[in-house]
Amino acid sequence: MGVMGLSMAGQTLSEKIFSRAANKEARAGEFVMASIDCAMIHDITGPLAVRGFYEIAGKGARVWNPSRIVILFDHQVPADSIKAAENHQMLRAFAKEQGIINYDVFSGICHQVMPENGHVLPGQLIVGTDSHTCTYGALGAFATGIGSTDMASVFATGKLWFMVPQTLRLVIDGRLRRRVTSKDVILRIIGDIGADGANYLACEFAGSAVERMSIAERMTMTNMSIEMGAKAGLVEPDRVTMTYLKEWLTEEPIRGDEDAIFEEKHWDVNDLEPQVAMPHRVDNVVPVSRLPHVKIDQIFLGSCTNGRFEDLKLAAEVMGDEPVARGVRMIVIPASRKEYMRALRAGLIEKFMEAGAIVESPCCGPCMGGSFGLIGPGEVSLSTSNRNFVGRQGSPKGEVYLCSPAVAGASAITGEITDPREI
Repeated sequence: MGVMGLSMAGQTLSEKIFSRAANKEARAGEFVMASIDCAMIHDITGPLAVRGFYEIAGKGARVWNPSRIVILFDHQVPADSIKAAENHQMLRAFAKEQGIINYDVFSGICHQVMPENGHVLPGQLIVGTDSHTCTYGALGAFATGIGSTDMASVFATGKLWFMVPQTLRLVIDGRLRRRVTSKDVILRIIGDIGADGANYLACEFAGSAVERMSIAERMTMTNMSIEMGAKAGLVEPDRVTMTYLKEWLTEEPIRGDEDAIFEEKHWDVNDLEPQVAMPHRVDNVVPVSRLPHVKIDQIFLGSCTNGRFEDLKLAAEVMGDEPVARGVRMIVIPASRKEYMRALRAGLIEKFMEAGAIVESPCCGPCMGGSFGLIGPGEVSLSTSNRNFVGRQGSPKGEVYLCSPAVAGASAITGEITDPREI
């Protein structure tokens, strides 16, 4: 769409969210001071934000609104070093002092725990000290990652400056085939657009394929919006959103106007096949059928991208009754305690363990090379997470490939990266 008649045009979902947050009409390209609906920190980035808050506001100061701040422990859980344990102690004390909600050890990954506990609603402006905060856009919120210093300011004032982003509408039509997932869709999009193809844009996912996706599937796509440079990823609220949020939703959600101004790109996924991102870039994407034989040492099934019950169930179905291939380590980590319990009651935990995998308590695990599951020099990790940068999961001389849960399940029983449609 063109830019003529800007003042007369309707507003995108992002512009409407910022207009409400800034209490004035906000248009793409404008700078606004916006009120924050919810702010999240975790055990890695939280301590710096807390120290910054005290530097800004002084010892004994109170945060702007403790009911709008959430603390989670997920990156180094259980504590894997004395320093991590000290950080946990500090954040527990801060939460108690300020009256802030604190999801302590074993609750799960922040980007899963936040939505499933009602901390994310359509139309809200949410910030978190983690780049994958954009996950929450699956529920129609504008959610974005910020630095710990910015978060210190939010703790003190409840507000933050933003430039309202332009919107890039990603229209995804068609019907996904068997064992092809939303992870394959977002990998294909990132491969086509590039790691910087959506810099500081609000990527809005739409189209018939998106309409049929569950919230879990949508979260996978919005989660990886940052991997193409986006400021946020959003899906406009619909009946799927309403059903997911029925326990917390009290008013009609904000939606964008039909005559809003945005750029638009289209994909047809009828013939899409499973995709794999090769080392060491997320946009280094190829269809699995064009990948040469790649033997693997480790499989990581989990993360804020693909650690939900649906993901675990799909991988287990692909594996069937086959064991994990000899010489392959498979680490399975549900994204939250709730998702773990769903998998436990469904028999998936037992199934993975009997196959030879190890199932860990909810946390980020090896995703950022933190707690455990690191790879050594020359080793290959196949991961359902969101980043495959050099050294991301351990040795800088190792390699990380990104894939869907279906590809992970198929590869677990063959010992090499495998097309799940062939199993």
